[in-house]
Amino acid sequence: MHTYMKVCIFSTCIVDLLYPDVGKATVELLQRFGCETFFPNKQICCGQPTYNSGYDKETMATFKNQLDALLSIDADYIVGPTGSCVAMLHEYKDIFKDDPEYAKKAQVLYDKSFELTQFIYRVLGILDCGAELDDTATFHRSCHMTRLLGERTAPIVLLEHVKGLQLIPLHNIQLCCGFGGTFSVKEPLISEAMVDDKADNVLKTKAHVLIACEQTCLMNIGGRINRRHDGSHIKIMHIAEVLNHNVDPSRITYVKDTDHVMVPANGNGVF
Repeated sequence: MHTYMKVCIFSTCIVDLLYPDVGKATVELLQRFGCETFFPNKQICCGQPTYNSGYDKETMATFKNQLDALLSIDADYIVGPTGSCVAMLHEYKDIFKDDPEYAKKAQVLYDKSFELTQFIYRVLGILDCGAELDDTATFHRSCHMTRLLGERTAPIVLLEHVKGLQLIPLHNIQLCCGFGGTFSVKEPLISEAMVDDKADNVLKTKAHVLIACEQTCLMNIGGRINRRHDGSHIKIMHIAEVLNHNVDPSRITYVKDTDHVMVPANGNGVF
């Protein structure tokens, strides 16, 4: 397939250290769509855990390292499989607005960086990834992806075009799963109550698969469900794994070749 663009892969800590199959699926997806992928080895954490815990000054070195690493490759775009981490990259623009050296770098990073499904749907213009998954599933919409990136639509559109997949609506889809990074450590009782509510709603769907764009949310919800006696039938899948499942390349469809009208990121007033 013709190479359309150069893409730098932003792996994120959680994927790099604990869920490498998500990173593999991300790369395979992008390469299948004609992207040339690159991985800067000097990338580490985006700095979100410490920054959100109030360690502003202490996190600056991490921010700068990540900026330099991701921009060390002259790529057209920077793509990550986790909405919250990409949202953190976007915050660099405000964090470094008064820094004479890093303000311009942060703006470049902001303009180039996208969450995976955003990139597939809005930049590459793909409607159907050619995937097939003959099963029932429900979708958890993560907080940072929804509220900070403002993306409510791309994942659903792409999942609706997975052959054989029956999506079952999740009650209170807009509510947090209770992870929130260090929040789950600092407020374990509140976090546990929130994830129990989320697990209840997931199990009520009777779906066989729980899908999300955020591996940390899946880790939290899946971990809680695994500790209960009523959730052994649930399989956890990151959306990259779903869109890369049993792919028939001949079925890959672009928005421009259909009568589909691209839906704005914020959807139609949904949470």
